[in-house]
Amino acid sequence: MSLTALHRSTAGLLVVGLLISWLPSFGQLLAEKTAYTHGDTLRGTMTPERTWWDLAHYHLQVRVSPDDSLFSGQNTIRYRVLKASQTMQIDLQAPMKLVRAEQDGQPLAVRSDGNAHFITLLKPQRLGHTEAITIVYQGKPRVARNAPWDGGVSWARDSTKSWFIATSCQGLGASVWWPCKDHMYDEPDSMQISVTVPEPYMDVSNGQLRRVTTNADHTRTYDWAVTNPINNYGVNVNIAKYVTWHETYQGEAGPLLLSYYALPQNEAAARQQFQQAKSMLKVFEHWFGPYPFYKDGYKLVQVPYLGMEHQSSVTYGNKFRNGYLGRDLSRTGWGLRWDFIIVHESGHEWFANNITYKDIADMWIHESFTAYSENLYTEALFGKNAGAQYVIGTRVGIRNDRPIIGNYNVNSEGSGDMYYKGANMLHMIRQWVGNDEKWRQILRGMNKTFYHQTVTSQQIESYLIKQTGLPLKPLFDQYLRDARVPVLEYKLTPEGVAYRFANCQKGFTTAIRLCLNDAGPRRLVTPSTTWQTLIQPNSKEVSVDADYYVLTKMVSM
Repeated sequence: MSLTALHRSTAGLLVVGLLISWLPSFGQLLAEKTAYTHGDTLRGTMTPERTWWDLAHYHLQVRVSPDDSLFSGQNTIRYRVLKASQTMQIDLQAPMKLVRAEQDGQPLAVRSDGNAHFITLLKPQRLGHTEAITIVYQGKPRVARNAPWDGGVSWARDSTKSWFIATSCQGLGASVWWPCKDHMYDEPDSMQISVTVPEPYMDVSNGQLRRVTTNADHTRTYDWAVTNPINNYGVNVNIAKYVTWHETYQGEAGPLLLSYYALPQNEAAARQQFQQAKSMLKVFEHWFGPYPFYKDGYKLVQVPYLGMEHQSSVTYGNKFRNGYLGRDLSRTGWGLRWDFIIVHESGHEWFANNITYKDIADMWIHESFTAYSENLYTEALFGKNAGAQYVIGTRVGIRNDRPIIGNYNVNSEGSGDMYYKGANMLHMIRQWVGNDEKWRQILRGMNKTFYHQTVTSQQIESYLIKQTGLPLKPLFDQYLRDARVPVLEYKLTPEGVAYRFANCQKGFTTAIRLCLNDAGPRRLVTPSTTWQTLIQPNSKEVSVDADYYVLTKMVSM
């Protein structure tokens, strides 16, 4: 997910209609006064020591020693030289230790500045050449305090007292457990992950399992190959005494290998619940295009926390129950008809893993579209009205505390409203488009246009404006960059209804559908911040169609 913001949002559900006008301004004030550290800047900025080289490949080799809570190993980084430079930034968070760095067998000097490590290269870095550097590391990585929201490594035990271990690190950063270029703008073209664990444990990571090697010291090494670009936080390690089964799904791009991993004591429940993966794939391929990682397959992996969207290795801990741990986040009943973690986390394969934000400030690109996918899944199974009821129902969790887009270059995500406020914004755009097939092709085209790319909010906004042919910029500025919910003020006049938007940015405008009188006519209008009049004599009641996320207020003449 990042479930981080969603967890905070659902912890105290608020009814949107009861929000008072000062709350957004207070939230914005808090955001503006957030104090960022030098470390935040090093983590969140595309520094000169990062931008001169382009990631080509990681080979991560890690040995996990559960009894000592120890990770040790090395990462060999292959990269292309974009600009001559001799200093490289590699990230690794304390208490992990960078033991040494070397290139072509030669040790390199390392200067550490908090969690950023600056390596001085000896050989000339020539433009256009591909080079490699090896980082050796070890330590006891941060223990996850409340995975996946406050991540790290989860050291758990299953019901048989066997180890049950998993990593989760969005927001916190992959460098919490392995050395890497820990910024989202750059992804390796491919990756090899080699994980050594004690017998009889199994490791499940990303991509396809190439080989298992039994070692003389009673350990096994699992070699996984990722043949597609992968974001850092999508890389994971999951260790347990798993049972596994496989099947083939005939998808849009051909046969897709589906693999499932569960604890032996949960196998029966997992086999039943994980069947939902096939209906998920059918729906999402229809709406978003082919699953983006056919060569790497699709996996569902049981873990000791709620779940996360690790690329081609979706993790699951929803207790084999429908809903979100048995709850319906929409309070409509529709959210109990399917498993939230299977649907939401798998939706991220399209929005997070295929299309990835460059800066976490634009995390809405991941979460708004994926939260919206829950609506489309509900619609596909139970009808268009059910899907609309679901997404409208999720407004109960919107807080309107601060803008959805965070602060750039400091590893700062925006409000948790990026989930369901963002989903409702997309639902509104669909109404404005007014053509479901056109809207479907726009979503499919987005995954094709930005296939395996890292992007900015501006790129996504510009794409939607161009493809819809609609003036969406004021809507994006209002719903992504301002915490306030627009209020449609209206007056009843002898001629009809006068209306305008208030509690919004200057110049805000968007299309909405007005409902006049009980069971009366519905009119599509495009209010702005100046008064307009809809000629409709004898209008006595006015409301806005529930598909549009705006509030209403009658004002005196």
